[in-house]
Amino acid sequence: MSLLVQKYGGTSVGSIERIEAVAEKVAGFRARGDDVVVVVSAMSGETNRLVNLANNISNAPPSREMDVLLSTGEQVTIALLSMTLERKGCPARSYTGAQVRILTDNSHTKARIEEVDVHRLQADLKLGRVIVVAGFQGTDCDGNITTLGRGGSDTTAVALAAALNADECQIYTDVDGVYTTDPRVVENARRLDSITFEEMLEMASQGSKVLQIRAVEFAGKYQVPLRVLSSFEEGPGTLITLDEDESMEKAVVSGIAFNRDEAKLTIQGIPDTPGVAHRILGPIGEANIEVDVIVQNVAEDGTTALTFTVHRNDMAQAQALLTDIAKELKAPSVLADADIVKVALVGVGMRSHAGVASQMFKTLAENDINIKMITTSEIKITVVIEEKHLELAVRALHTSFGLEGSGQI
Repeated sequence: MSLLVQKYGGTSVGSIERIEAVAEKVAGFRARGDDVVVVVSAMSGETNRLVNLANNISNAPPSREMDVLLSTGEQVTIALLSMTLERKGCPARSYTGAQVRILTDNSHTKARIEEVDVHRLQADLKLGRVIVVAGFQGTDCDGNITTLGRGGSDTTAVALAAALNADECQIYTDVDGVYTTDPRVVENARRLDSITFEEMLEMASQGSKVLQIRAVEFAGKYQVPLRVLSSFEEGPGTLITLDEDESMEKAVVSGIAFNRDEAKLTIQGIPDTPGVAHRILGPIGEANIEVDVIVQNVAEDGTTALTFTVHRNDMAQAQALLTDIAKELKAPSVLADADIVKVALVGVGMRSHAGVASQMFKTLAENDINIKMITTSEIKITVVIEEKHLELAVRALHTSFGLEGSGQI
């Protein structure tokens, strides 16, 4: 008998028929003797519907009230799934994030989990119940409802698995695992049998939508066995592990991630003196805007230009802050560009193989793709390019590094 935490995303519970199918799968695990905690997202399209309702009322709805609104989507799903399980003779009980007591900080719409109280869940598990928990949500220390950001149900599932010391955390989604790249862009992308937490963290940070980056961080930190599976078909999925096996070491590049939701900002003509970068990026960070790629270029006249990328949704706010900073520094201009994307090669094999960057740059040059920015880590090389070249770049790199094929790594 195992203790499993299973998460089902929006498409997995997108209709009554899909909820029936999930209930059947969960009841099957329970019937074989496993204890099961289920974390669910809102039904597919529901969060977007709620966001549109809010936008019809206000161009800038208060973030606290947005959390109150958006958290209702998961509440619908947990009730419907619990009802379905009960009808099938499988005792179940639903819990919102507040009822579990998933304590978060007070950063509305982007909250982070600080503590999870699982005593009520453990008591229900001892009584043989399936626990159905609303993902994506919690409460702060003042009792305000908070949400964890898009994809936050993954983080909820991993946090519960860590707190309950579960045998495995299974993320059921509309894909059957983690692929070398998005199969919608490269038809013959391969499913990976396994990938390290380190690689998955880089893939998620560079735009892979399979798992939320904080979920991967949480799983790696607390060593939670994590598996990505399809809720639509049977299969082994992809195991995310701490171990680097021999097949991983042979693969120089394990995958190619990309992110369309990028924007680039540049402040030009700033003094080339100590502390200037902090004066620029400090207010950006204080506004809870995440900065990724950063490049600084020094001009011959002693001034410098600082360029960095942010999420496209944060571009307007970051540009406004940067314009104010430019006035203080007497910088002549602030430039913004939303027509960019990030493409990243990821693989633990890069540690022991030279020439990966050279091959990447050669492949892009052969396809007449200009590189705007470059950043690297021990197991990742990321470039920023024009959005119109995204699919060509991914396909060319996928072929260049031998990631194509029908078999699994």
